[in-house]
Amino acid sequence: MTTHLTSAITTAITTEGPVAVRGALDLERTPDGLQPHRLPPAARAQFPDEYIGMVEAQPCGVRLAFRTASATVELEARPTRIVWSDGSRGPDGVYDLLVDGRPVRRAGVVGGGDVMAVDADGRTRTTPGPAGRARFTGLGEAMKDVEIWLPHAERTELIALHTDAPVHSPAPAAGPVWLHHGSSISHCTEADGPTDTWPAVAAARTGVQLVNLGLGGNALLDPFTARAIRDTPADLISLKLGINLVNTDAFRLRAFGPAVHGFLDTVRDGHPDTPLLVVSPILCPAVEDSPGPTVADPDSPTLRFVTLGTPADLATGRLSLNVIRRELSAIVASRARHDRHLHYLDGRELYGLRDFAELPLPDGLHPDTAGYRLMGERFASLAFGPGRAFARTPAPAR
Repeated sequence: MTTHLTSAITTAITTEGPVAVRGALDLERTPDGLQPHRLPPAARAQFPDEYIGMVEAQPCGVRLAFRTASATVELEARPTRIVWSDGSRGPDGVYDLLVDGRPVRRAGVVGGGDVMAVDADGRTRTTPGPAGRARFTGLGEAMKDVEIWLPHAERTELIALHTDAPVHSPAPAAGPVWLHHGSSISHCTEADGPTDTWPAVAAARTGVQLVNLGLGGNALLDPFTARAIRDTPADLISLKLGINLVNTDAFRLRAFGPAVHGFLDTVRDGHPDTPLLVVSPILCPAVEDSPGPTVADPDSPTLRFVTLGTPADLATGRLSLNVIRRELSAIVASRARHDRHLHYLDGRELYGLRDFAELPLPDGLHPDTAGYRLMGERFASLAFGPGRAFARTPAPAR
């Protein structure tokens, strides 16, 4: 049975504060509170299927910020638990609480939650459920800055905070805004918790304000995503492109280059001088020299991805990771002659062949928490270190 505070102060989570919601591009009002979104309404109106709607509403990188002297904090929220077509479901999401910038507690919502059933074609059906609470205790009675990072792979409706001392607005966010877009390897659903994703690790090490547009299965050069990036204030932008294009077998070589140029052109329309880093795929042996599509191996006792393509298929213009790296490098080099703020990073510098030997990809495609932490630490050095793309940052976005 869940134990709640006996004499609590309730602070509703609204767009008017005092609790700030950071890292989301839109906050949808619901009958009970707010639903964070990582893509704006204009983009959501153009979604081609329900799957991208599911992943963009998973609040990866989204966090609450406030000040309080409360020793106990309860977040009232309504998560959405996912049940896949085979009846399986992943672990319930967790919430990470930071005090004065340091992670101190991790908890889950006890009781409640909607249930979303996903069929084999990606269609969804949601059964409503009650809200629950994530409870954090032993925080001390001194005034402190608090952040609660929301589950990175579980849709979460925000309702209220319950505390034993008043909640105050946080200080303005410090540090430049870093907007990152990528695939599931940036969404990091396999990470143990929301501060274990590699963008969160890199942000913590470099003191930037993260906006994570890592969209599992949906880094597909979609124009609506490019427009969302164009219209979002940011001081630093990175785009990790490639693996989803192979996984879905969505492009041929003839269409790939112009699509990358178009995506970059759109981003540059809103951010003409912002440091922009294009990151190619990390190592994935199955598709280094073979195209997709990649599918779950029906003969594997555990989830493992394999490709249906062969190296011979490259002659028809299909894409492997090595082809994509070659093309991205050439595109960036060509554009950089006229765009001194455009940079390229080979993703194998974040996770390469030696790392695969020491930290193999458990499902043949995605790193685990240790692999993501390694990637975050390396990105902090390779992107933010001296002489690197993000080494000299402009004034924070307003």
